[in-house]
Order: sequence, then structure tokens, then C-alpha cells
Amino acid sequence: MKELKVRSRLRVTCASSHVSRRTKLIAFASFVVCVFGLAPAVFGAGHYQFDGKLSRDVLENYLSRSITVEGLLNGQGDLDDNLRMLKNTGAKFIGRSLCLWGGEASLLRNLERAKQQIPKVREADPEMILQACVFEIVSTQVEQVPVPDWAFIALGQPVEKRNFRYTDIIYPEGQRRNWGPNASVPDVSRPETKLWFYFLAASYIDMGFEAIHFGQVEIMNHRDADLAHWSQVLDLVRAYAAKHARRHLVLCDGHVPTGGLLREGHLLLDFHSFPLRIMEDPEHPQEAILKVGFSDGIYGRSKGGVTPNGWKCEHLPYLVELDNWGVSKTPCQAKAGGIWIWGYDEITWFAHQSRQYRSNWLQYAWDWVREADPNGHLQMPGSRTLRSPLDNMRWYFANTPSPAVPTGLGDEEAIRAIWAADSKRAQPHPPP
Repeated sequence: MKELKVRSRLRVTCASSHVSRRTKLIAFASFVVCVFGLAPAVFGAGHYQFDGKLSRDVLENYLSRSITVEGLLNGQGDLDDNLRMLKNTGAKFIGRSLCLWGGEASLLRNLERAKQQIPKVREADPEMILQACVFEIVSTQVEQVPVPDWAFIALGQPVEKRNFRYTDIIYPEGQRRNWGPNASVPDVSRPETKLWFYFLAASYIDMGFEAIHFGQVEIMNHRDADLAHWSQVLDLVRAYAAKHARRHLVLCDGHVPTGGLLREGHLLLDFHSFPLRIMEDPEHPQEAILKVGFSDGIYGRSKGGVTPNGWKCEHLPYLVELDNWGVSKTPCQAKAGGIWIWGYDEITWFAHQSRQYRSNWLQYAWDWVREADPNGHLQMPGSRTLRSPLDNMRWYFANTPSPAVPTGLGDEEAIRAIWAADSKRAQPHPPP
């Protein structure tokens, strides 16, 4: 495969002296961490500390050390080696660490396993924020999960002994029933859906999770035009976190193709998230670039307002990630259409590149996002599901290959070097 070359068209900044200094800094940082075994540079004491409220600076400190480790706490990969990798890179925000897509019959068992594993994460680094997920899917298996009394009480509903009701969570007939015959998209306007979301979120908070990703929030609000229902759910979740969360706060985010959920000048989410929206480069086989304005990319479009933490912003900070959604009918081929990259989703395309290309591309993407929109942060890939029928690849791990993770692709050192060379943004944000 053709290696990625440093070309001017791949960089927003073209100042050769700047590129040279950055290259030398990265090389020096890599030398230091490899020779002396030091963790990547951090922002100093206090820059990851909060209790009840979160400033923009602390939020962005976390987002700038964000990594997706899908399934960290639900059985994907080797937990000990994943924790080693996270400490080695200097990660602070662990995205999708509990990532359950449907399969509600196993929910309580998965929650119990995560509860037993979280103390080990805290021992590795007590500053880490762990993220759990409430996705845009519910299956008929939800009817095997009992509704606890406390959830009824919080929602102001009569307490009764029963399980969750699938048909009362999903949209009416003919709307968004598109996850197969036994699964559909929840409708946030329905009381049962609010009960389900609150139960999940409160359960995660009790276990020690300090962030919740609410998936594709904009496909669950087709009957919530003024966002009153999402506002109610998120207010309830935050009120619970204020009393029960480890640091009296939970960070809520979701994928927002329109730029965010804004109600009467108030942002409903703590930060926004979206796929990178990588564009294949037909002139260079298997290569890809980033471009403002391609597809529905969020660059420059994150909405602003008053945040849940009380500070104002013109554009809310956001994460962009290497997303997964499947494979096209023409894997590894150009022009599959839409948002496919050489026939694959983002993380699968990335995993198929050479190690050197991946290292170079992560540095390119890190620089590009920051130059294209200072409100954006690249969420590094650490662990993610793949869909690759040609070679049966099923999972991406950034871990250095070892007996514990024999299929690791070894990108952790590239991540570590990028973060080690990074410094906090020079211009502080104005006080609220």
C-alpha cells in the first residue's frame, strides 16, 4: 500500500518552519518517553479536577485527551493491557467504555461485571472519566428487565411490579422501526422511554461513570419539536448525578448532525460529538483526507449558547471520532457513494492502512481539526468494532501487539507521541 506522504494539500498550515518545529518536537517527545519511560505531558495539577461544575478549560483538557475504547468494561479485549495502554498514552477521557448495543437480556449481567472492574480503572488513574452509552436502539429483550421502584418515583409514575414495555418505548407504527424485526429507535417523547433512559443513566452513575453518550439524539426526537422531552430527561439525569455521582456531575453528549440541541438559548448537551467524515481521495488509492463542508461534517457548525455548567460559548466544544457503521457492497473500492471511504466505514478504512500511514494520518487529523475549528478535538481510536468481510477483521485495537493482545495494531505509540508533543492552547477562554 502506498505510504502517506507529507503533502501541502494534507495540511491546513503551510508554514515550513512551523512544520519543522512540530516534527522536531514530536521526535524529541518520542525519544524522551521511549528512553525514560515517562508519560505524555499533562497540563499540571488542577487541570483535571472538578466537583459539581466544570469550566470550559477543564472540559477541553479532558476532550484533548479523549480516546475511544469501546467495550473496555464489557469484555472487549484484555482489561489489564487496555489499562496499560491508557496509562502509557496519557488518556483521560475514555469514550464508550461501556458500550451495549441492544441485547438487554444481558444488561444486568454486564452492569455487574463493569461494577467489579471499575475499581481497577480508578486504581490506574483516579482522574479518568469513563463514558457509558445510551444508544438509539431498544429491542424486545428489554421486556426481560424489571423496572425498579426508584425509577417510577423519579418520573412521577405509579410504582408497580413489572418489566419495561418495548412497544411503549418505540415510535408509533411506520416511524423509525428500522433496526430489524425485533429492535427499533426509541421515541424520547414517550413516558416509558424516559423511564428506560433514566434507569440506564442512573445505573451508570451509581457505578461510577461520569459521562454518558446518548447516541444519535436527533433521530429520537421526531416528536419533540421544542426539545422539551430531551430537556426533561437530561435534567433528571443531571439532578441524579448532582447527588450520587463521584464528582457530582455527569457529562452528556450525542451525535448532532444539525450542530446540537439548543432550547431557548440553552444547550442541552455538555459537549457535542460527531464522526470525522473522512473523504476518500480518488487520485491516491486507499488514501483519504478531511475537508470542511464535506457531507454533514460538524466543523464550524457546533451550536453555542448557555451550557449546562453555566458558561456561555459561541460554539460548544466537540469531539470527532473514527466512527463505525458497517461495510458497503464494494469493500476496498472507490466511489461506493455517500460517506463510505474506499467501501468501508471510518475505523475499518483506517485499520486497513499501514502502520506508518496510520501514524502520519493521526498527526495530520489532529493538526487539521484544530486548525479547521479550534472548538474541535480529535478522539483517538483505541478500540472499536470493525466490519471487513474480505479478511474477516472484526476489531481494531491500538494496543502494541503482545500475547495479551496479539491482534493489536500498535498505534498507541503514535497517540502517545502526539499527546506528548501537545501543549495547552495558548489563548485562554474569557471568563463566563
